[in-house]
This record gives sequence, structure tokens and C-alpha cells, in this order.
Amino acid sequence: MAFPPDFLEQLRERVSLVDIVSRHVKLQRRGREYVGLSPFKQERTPSFTVVPEKGFFHCFSSGEHGDVIGFLMRMEGLSFPEAVEKLAQAAGLEVPRESPEAAAQARRRRGLLDAVEAAAAFYERQLRLPAGRRAMDYLRGRGLDDDTIGRFRLGYAPGESGAVAQALKRGGFEAETLLEAGLLRLREGAEAPVASLRNRVVFPITDRRGRPIAFGGRTLGDAQPKYLNTPETPIFRKGEVLYGLAQARDAAWRAKEIVVVEGYMDAIALSQAGFAHTVASLGTAFGENQLRALWRIVDEPVLCFDGDEAGQRAARRAAERALPLLAPGKSLRFARLPDDRDPDDLVRQDGAAALRAVVERAQAPIDLLWSSEAAAVRPDSPDRRARFSGNLLALASGIRDRTVRRYYEAEIRSRLQEQFGVNLRPETGARRPAPPSSAGGGRDRGQARIAGLRERQVQGVLAAAVNHPGLAVEFAREIAELECAASLDRLRQEILRLAAEGEGIDAGVWRTHLETVGLSGAIGGVLCEAVYSLASFARPNAAIAEARKGMEQVFAAYRSAAMEREVAATAETDADSSLERMPALVMEARRSRARSGM
Repeated sequence: MAFPPDFLEQLRERVSLVDIVSRHVKLQRRGREYVGLSPFKQERTPSFTVVPEKGFFHCFSSGEHGDVIGFLMRMEGLSFPEAVEKLAQAAGLEVPRESPEAAAQARRRRGLLDAVEAAAAFYERQLRLPAGRRAMDYLRGRGLDDDTIGRFRLGYAPGESGAVAQALKRGGFEAETLLEAGLLRLREGAEAPVASLRNRVVFPITDRRGRPIAFGGRTLGDAQPKYLNTPETPIFRKGEVLYGLAQARDAAWRAKEIVVVEGYMDAIALSQAGFAHTVASLGTAFGENQLRALWRIVDEPVLCFDGDEAGQRAARRAAERALPLLAPGKSLRFARLPDDRDPDDLVRQDGAAALRAVVERAQAPIDLLWSSEAAAVRPDSPDRRARFSGNLLALASGIRDRTVRRYYEAEIRSRLQEQFGVNLRPETGARRPAPPSSAGGGRDRGQARIAGLRERQVQGVLAAAVNHPGLAVEFAREIAELECAASLDRLRQEILRLAAEGEGIDAGVWRTHLETVGLSGAIGGVLCEAVYSLASFARPNAAIAEARKGMEQVFAAYRSAAMEREVAATAETDADSSLERMPALVMEARRSRARSGM
């Protein structure tokens, strides 16, 4: 059975080679690689190597070499389709079935990639011809050398609207393919499609494997806009791509650092100046997919946007977009450039050391948000301080990870106390003491039983997450909102980290990892018959649909219980507005309980 290349690439990215190999080989980390004794041949000295950033293993004693699919085939005696099926199931991916439609789609995608590659080669040649002299002069004027120009495959798009089409048609590409690849566009009143880029310096945009998928262009004349991307296509989505990532990945892995800038020239100039771990955001708002791509390489990428007002607004937007995604050990930092300077200017005028100093002073998200909010609100009066604090706490409340959210809220309140002398406690308003009751002992025992049942429900969810990792990814937000006993909270946090990272999608790999980080006791406490007897959906052999339904019921019951506690708390207050809210709260609690089936 033939599988689409894009699906296989996605599968290799989703599944951790190190985790899969660790099920069969005891690995030790050595720098950027892992080593162990060969699983293919008896030996005393380790000769088996895993290189995670490249996605392959190599055994020097036996000569075996391959990727995660090949390793599983060799170790478990599986055919290629069987290994793909097993890894896809563990990764939560649906295996595309062979069909005429799938085959046609794969051919279409291959044709688009081939067309863009041919265009990249055409633009490169044009840069070296007399017609491209002005473009070459521009690049030389920006300080780029031949090695850099070649490494980034820079080129020139001629001014003639039909030049690229004629060249590629001679190579066998149809006009329809060139239109779909974004190389040509239809223009009103024109007899034929025109080139998307004309009289521009060309910057090939590549995927993570270094294959050209689109182009950016910088005008050499008066055309607007100054910088222009070819349109989005089936192989190019701006919000999912970082310019220069293929060139920067190895350097970023070695440096444990990635610098994100706004423009092509910034990324290229910084790379030449010694910051080879630099990428650019394609001039778009920095998004979730781009951040997650960076987190697969480093824990705290550094965003270094221009020092002007627009650049700082972009940094603020990036911080707000990233805030909900923050997790323990996964964040980002913001480097503030001098006013009206961009990274390329700074390096050319003051040298690489000046940029290094800026990167070293990069701020955490809380510092950027605090300073930018203070500049916007100017908290110099009580009402403005109220708005200032409310805005910051509202931003913090959007953080999905409960632990990170609490730390942010505590930090904000601590700063408010320090600067303004105001202690904004998480909860305000006194509650009336509960009336005495002769049945207090029975009620306490009943509440204890309810609390025990809730704890079993939480244990069931965590057990299901370990046994069915795909559901942990699916219900990550709900799991993040669960209130756990202290003995379970670290397990919950580690499950969420694995879900966010996509590390070790296989259930056995997850369990092995959790045990190796010191959670054997917590694992034993949830993966047991006492939990399974009340949460059968959590069993490892439960069907995925059954496990999903069970988790949905627990979360619905959890929301219902929270709603009823709010009803009870509302009933104990004196505010008239609370009385008005009571019917709505009661009805919502009943609806939530009905949805849970409990």
C-alpha cells in the first residue's frame, strides 16, 4: 500500500524516535545524540546511535540505518504498512486509504512542489545574468556574500510578466499548475495570466525539509507593497511557516536558542553575522502553529521585532497570542531593539555583539505585557489602576495550564501590592457560616464519600489519558482545569506536557516516560483495578469511543458540580444581584448534570 509522502512526514514528526527506540534500547544522551547497545547485534561497547533532530538511527556494528518506521519494522517484524498503521494509531492520526482520489491528490501536490522548485532554480539563474545585475547590486549593498546568497537560494524575478511562465512551460508545466502554485495570477483585463512576482529580489520560502513551497519578493522599483508573498496554495499556509527554519534548525539545536525576526533580510543578515539560528515570521501575526514549531526545537524562542511602534505592537500581539499556550518549561522571550532600529540595521551599524546584548536582555511575557499595558493605560489614578489590574488579570485568566496561570496571577498581584499598595486577593467577600445541624456528622460523611468519588473520577481521567494518549491531546484543556490532589497534580502536569509536545504518542512510551521521571507511584495509583472498577472507560483495552464518552461524562459531571457549588455560594451571600442569578444558575447546573448522564 502506498502512503502519501506528506502523511508519512507528519507521522515522523508526531512520533518521538527516541521514545520508540527507548522501549527496546537503554539510551544515554551524549550532546545532541543518544547512544546505546545495538539491538541487532551482541556487543559490549555502545555503537547504536539515535539522532532525533535528523529523525534517524544508525547502528555501526550491524550497518542498520533508518527512521522510526524502519526501526519498528526491524524490532517487531512488521511490514511497512503494519508499522505505519501502528504508529498512526498511537499518534492519533487517521491513515489515508488508497483510492483514486488520494492518488490524484498526491500527484497534484507533487506537481506543485516540482513547479515551485523549477521556479526557484529559474530565479536563481536570473540573478546571475545581466538582467539580474540590479538585484545582485541590492543584495551586495545589504552586505550579503556569495555563500549566504547561495545558501538561501536568493534570486531575481524579471520584469517581463510572461518570463517565468515561458521558462516553466518549456519544462513541461501547464499554466493551470503554475496558477495553482501561486507563480502566476489572473489580472483583470489581461489576455493571459501574469507572473505574481516581477522585477523583484526573490526569497524562496521552504518547508522544514528545505523544499521551496512559495516565494517572497522585494521590489526594485516603485511597486507596492515593498515586500510581497506569493498567495497561499495547497502547499503553502503562511500561518504555519517560518522563513529560514530549514537553514536554522541545526544551529538552533546546537545553541538551544532561536531568534525570530520580522523580515527576510533580517533573518538572512543575522544568519550571516553569526546568528545562524534566526528565522522570520513572514510579516504575519505570530501564530500558534509557528510557536509550536519552535517549541519542538527550543523551550524559549526569542522574538526580536523592530524597535518602532509597529514592531512593538506586533510583539504585544504575539505575547497575547502565546499566553494561553504557555506550559511549564514552554514560554518565549521578547528582545527590545533601540527605537526605530531593526535587527539588520543594528548588526550592520553596531556589530553582532550589540544584537547579542539585546537578546541577552530579552523580557519574559509578563514583563512585556506589564510595561505595554502601563504605557497604554497610565495607571496614575485609582480608576486607571483598576483598569490596569483588571486588564492584566484578564489576560492571565486565559492561560490554559492551571499551574502557569496561578503563577502569573500571583505575580501580577504581587506587583500590584508592591507598586500600588493594593492587595487584590483571588476571592473577595465574606460568607456566612453554615448553620448548625444535628445531622452534621452524617453530612460530613456524605461529603467525604462525594469527595472520594470525585477523586476516583479524576483518577479515571488520568488513567484514560495514559492508556489513550490521543484523548489526552483531545481533552488537554479540560484536563488542565481539573482540581487534583497534590499527589496527582504532578502526574497531570506531565501528561499535559507530553500532550502539548506530542512526545511519545504510544501508550507504552508514555508510561515508560512517566516512570522514568519519578511518577511510578502516581502511575500505580491510577492504573489499578480500584480505579478501573469505577471508570471502566479508562482500561487500556477499552475502545477509543468508549474512553472518549467516559471522559466526556466525567467532565460534564465536573462542570455540574462546580456550577452547584456556585449556586450554594450564591445562596449564602446577601447581594440582591445574587438572588437574581439563582434561577439561571440552578437551570444551568441541571442541564449540565443531564448532559453528564449522572
